[in-house]
Order: sequence, then structure tokens, then C-alpha cells
Amino acid sequence: MAVKCLIVDDEPMARDVIRRYIEKVPTLQLVGECGNAIDAMVFLHNESADLIFLDIRMPHLSGTEFVRSLRNIPKIIFTTAYKEYALNAFDLAAVDYLLKPFSLERFIVAVDKALERLNKVTSAAFISEDKKDDFIFIKTDSKIYRVLYNDIVYAEASGNYTKIVTTQQTLMPAITFSGFEQQLPSSLFIRVHRSFIINKSHITHIEGNRVFVNNIEIPIGINYKETFLKALGI
Repeated sequence: MAVKCLIVDDEPMARDVIRRYIEKVPTLQLVGECGNAIDAMVFLHNESADLIFLDIRMPHLSGTEFVRSLRNIPKIIFTTAYKEYALNAFDLAAVDYLLKPFSLERFIVAVDKALERLNKVTSAAFISEDKKDDFIFIKTDSKIYRVLYNDIVYAEASGNYTKIVTTQQTLMPAITFSGFEQQLPSSLFIRVHRSFIINKSHITHIEGNRVFVNNIEIPIGINYKETFLKALGI
């Protein structure tokens, strides 16, 4: 099932950017665009949306005021040029807060979070997972693969898919990166970058802000380095 999306923003150029980004994510379906919160209220009275990309500073009614006026609140991703509204946005349990101008990569990170809250991930890609076992079953390309944890070298974020590199093959199941991370035992795997998870047992060496797994170079994110080194006892 596609996630029905509504764009609410008084800037036509901002709506154009979000529309193009939505078109690049197969899981998302754009069902409407509104130039202000009043029109959005009318739209939601007649139609439904699972996810709203919502500007904050708009005429007549702000984005935060709009959310407070709703009885049944869809998932909200705020999109704004003003970072000072972030605290109020998260007080409203927003999924994420995108500061304009934002990249497609950052957009996908926010969408991943929304999909997880909407329970649109995991069950379709992973048939069975028991962390007491030493393997998982991964569904991709109409096939189901039994994969040993020890055979997974690393995983890389790829939009609404995750690239899983094993010692035998590369798989691309339709699961978000965060959703895949939740399936892995933390005793074996660690996130070293917002887009990379590695298997600690495959580390060959570390050099600066790079870690090599099976001699494949993986970047270490600045926000992950300290936790990563501590996990290795360094």
C-alpha cells in the first residue's frame, strides 16, 4: 500500500521540490498540494492523507496551529527555512524537521522515519527473525534467502531499500535502513555512519575516519566515531 502524502506550503518552488522528491520514492503517493493551512483543512475534510509535508510560516494559520486544530493527525514532517521552530515542532510529535533547502538524501531519512511509524516496513521484507538464531530470512526479487549473520559484511542505506553485502552476494530488500538495523543483533553489528552498518567480525583495520571490512573501505561518520571505538574497546 502506498503512503498517501499531502504537501502544504505557501511557496510554489518549495512545493515543486517536495513533489519531485516524492516522485523518486516508490512507496509514496502524492494525493494533494495546498498553498495554505486553510485549504489543507478543507482537503482533509474530504480526503485522507497518511503523511503531510508541512511548512510552518504561512499566512492566516501557521503549520503548528494547523496541527493543533486537527482531531486525527497524520504523520507530520515539517519543512521550513526557520530552525527556531524546531522545538515547537517536536513538541507536536513531528516525525522530523527538514530545514530548507534540504537534499534528497535528507528527505529520504525523514521518510524512513515516517514509514517506520506507519508500520509500512519490516514485515514485507523479513519473513522471520529470531535473534536467538544465527540467521535471518530476507525476501527480495521474489526469492527468500537464508542469510547467516556472520556472512553479512555490511549494509548501506539506499532510499526505501537496503543494500546488504554478504560474503556470497549482494541483496536489495525493500526495507528501510533503520528497519534493517533493528533486525540485527547489536553484539555483532554496529552503525558507523548514517548510511552504513558493519559486521565487527569482518573488520580488517581502521585508518583515520575509515574502517575496512573485508578490505572494503567504509566511512566513519563524525557523530558515530566515539561510540564505534568504545564498542571495540578502544
